[in-house]
Amino acid sequence: MNEREYAVRPNKTQIKREIKVLNELGQELIKMPDSALKKVPLSDGMREAIKDGKRFQRGALQRQLRRIASLMQEEDIDAIQLELARQKQPSKQQTAEFHQLEQWRDRLIDGDDALLTDLIDQFPVIDRQHIRQLVRNAANEQKRNKPPKSARLLFKYLAEIKRTTPTSDAAATGNASDDMADDSAE
Repeated sequence: MNEREYAVRPNKTQIKREIKVLNELGQELIKMPDSALKKVPLSDGMREAIKDGKRFQRGALQRQLRRIASLMQEEDIDAIQLELARQKQPSKQQTAEFHQLEQWRDRLIDGDDALLTDLIDQFPVIDRQHIRQLVRNAANEQKRNKPPKSARLLFKYLAEIKRTTPTSDAAATGNASDDMADDSAE
């Protein structure tokens, strides 16, 4: 017989893997909040199917997931996965703010009174007595090699203060960052 007479059958295992990936992607899309889902490049039919899937449970949800997986074959899966990955990663700004808070906390625990004064000037809502107590307790915990409970509380307090302060103080925040850069250069 000739080679052309034999039909090349698709690999069933590979097909099952692809369907599983599409099902998982559909489940992830259903679990997403609507605000995040708006940013994902999807067709109108897919959006409706996902919207319906959010209402279903058990067997109906499984059927809807199979429907979403079949509709997904017509979508740009790479673009969808890229957007989902982008949404999962923290932004560079959030990471920079996190590092700045860590540096403030560490410098305060090390006894940087100039930074404490700058922070009190910069954020007038700071409870001076509370922050000094947190710093003192965190330093004592560090000296005694105890768990850093107060250091965590200090970090949370600094994050809360920074989050609740209006953004008009952004120039002041830059000054504290510049001070840190000057100190680290010394």
